[in-house]
Amino acid sequence: MKRLLQIIADGWRAIAQAHRPPDDTSHAVRDFLLPRPTRGFWIRLAVVALLAFLVFRVLLIPCVIDGESMAPTFPVHGFTFCWCGRYWFREPARGDVVAVRFHDRVFFLKRIVALPGETVEFRRGVLFVDGRPLKEPYVHFICTWELPPRKVEPGHYYVIGDNRSQPIERHRFGQVPRRRIIGSPLF
Repeated sequence: MKRLLQIIADGWRAIAQAHRPPDDTSHAVRDFLLPRPTRGFWIRLAVVALLAFLVFRVLLIPCVIDGESMAPTFPVHGFTFCWCGRYWFREPARGDVVAVRFHDRVFFLKRIVALPGETVEFRRGVLFVDGRPLKEPYVHFICTWELPPRKVEPGHYYVIGDNRSQPIERHRFGQVPRRRIIGSPLF
């Protein structure tokens, strides 16, 4: 183990020496903060910019949480990343918290409560799926919602927030096409 650490340290020193100008080592801090715009600098900058674009545009979309829809599961105001790779090789499942594209760069965090072909309804604040009450340990507030039965269309999922203490008219929920589910929050 000691030998491996020595090899790593020697390699790191060799890399650092290769990027240091041979004539001047006294300005290391200045050169680090204000590097000379050499060809290598521009190549490294382009690679970093391309990787950042791919990571934060395709894999991990930054999301600002602003709303009470998923309280107390998620804070009223906060920040998370949406992991877009979650549903590349599997379909969303009941109970998953997902980011749903509402409009351009506006996403809603919601929980999937019903799958395609199932029937959803609220009776005296209790959510029923296919006539059976759904156990929802994540719902902590009293709900008085009433909603007649509705069938989830093929290729759609029924999503709703965890905070159901507000009147039903103030919430955005319902069926969403699979293509609008972009991923799930990372934390």
